[in-house]
This record gives sequence, structure tokens and C-alpha cells, in this order.
Amino acid sequence: MGSLLASLQAMPQEQAFDRWLAEPGEWVEAPNERRGGMSGVQRVRSGDGRLLYRKQQVDHDYRDWRHPLGEPTVLREERALRAFAALGVRVPQLLFCATRRRHGHRLGLLVTAALDGFTSLEDCYARGEQLRWDAALQARIFHQLGEMLARLHRARWQHGCLYPKHIFVRIDTDGRVELALLDLEKSRRRLSARRAARHDLRQLRRHSSWGEQEWRSLGYGYHCIPGHRIEV
Repeated sequence: MGSLLASLQAMPQEQAFDRWLAEPGEWVEAPNERRGGMSGVQRVRSGDGRLLYRKQQVDHDYRDWRHPLGEPTVLREERALRAFAALGVRVPQLLFCATRRRHGHRLGLLVTAALDGFTSLEDCYARGEQLRWDAALQARIFHQLGEMLARLHRARWQHGCLYPKHIFVRIDTDGRVELALLDLEKSRRRLSARRAARHDLRQLRRHSSWGEQEWRSLGYGYHCIPGHRIEV
């Protein structure tokens, strides 16, 4: 699917939708029923070796005051992927997103590229990798995480599901750190930066086992963003 990837991206949306669905894949998140519909994720391997993820949904909608009749969650995730990237927050590369109606049901499809070389912070801590980080490396990781979250919240964007398993890190051999965020299905803009920050940071505290030093470094990074001071 090397050259096929380029051809799929050049196809009309209706035709590309069916071609993306026809590509063989394996389930990494088996279809489950929620939101009155179904959603699952498959891993797809391209002909040139690229690893892709294909989210497939049927009647998987959310409702808010803008969409009282419901909107597919893949469309909300697509908007968040584009917005986060525009803010300089690394997220998976968006390759395709579309919805269509078929046999009385609304289908949703979202395809992204894998984050090569990245590992979730949850997996890092589960494997004890943080024990091999020196103080300077640990400080860089969490300082950068704080800066990334402040950039997001200053624009009034809330991740909405900010767990360590959705924060990914890549550490190069020279010690350079890169961070990325995944699973933006629940991401949305809030009325204020404070509301976005409070939700995400409280959620992250509840679901992480980080110590005082990690949170101190995160706080330093968070308050480095000009004009943004929220209790971390």
C-alpha cells in the first residue's frame, strides 16, 4: 500500500471510503458498543512498511448544544487533530476522515499514521523505564509536558481523556525528548482556559502515580508559557 496510500488520498471521498475499508487489518481495539453505536480500531500495514490505525464506527455519535441530533465522534476527533497540530502539539498524522450513510446507519472512518518510536508514559512506568532516567532527563520530559499542556489550554482546548496512556514520549540516543498526545475523541474547546486546564490536570492527577518531582517539573514547564498561570 505504498503507492496505494498516495492514490487513496487523491481519490474522491466516496470512493476512498470504500477502498480504505477494504484494506486488510487486525483489531487492536475490538468493536465495542457505546454511545448507542459501535466503535473499534484496526491496525493496517502499508506496502512500504508504514503502520496505520483505522478507526471504524457505526452510529457512534455525541450530542451537545451545537449538535443536538448528534454528530459522529470521528468528526470531532478530526477537528481536534487539526487544531492540536496547528498549536504545535504533536498528534498522529491524519490521513483520512469521512462519514457516510448506508442502510439507515451512519458510518464513520478515521485513519491516522502510527507515532513511530513513541511509547506511552503509562508503559514507561509499568516497565520501570523511569528508573533509568537521570534527574535532568526526567525534568526535561515533564517540563516539556507542562509546556505542551499550557499551549493547549491557553487556546481553550481540553483533551478530555488525559491519562498517562494517552501521553507518548520518544527519547533519542542524544537525550532529545519529543512528546505527543493520542485519543482525542473527547477533546473539545471550553469557554475558558481555566476550565480546560482544571478538567485535564485534575484528571491527570487522579490517573497518574507520579511523584512530587515530576509534578514540580510539569508545573515549571506549564508556567513558562507567557500569560498562562493555572494551579498545577
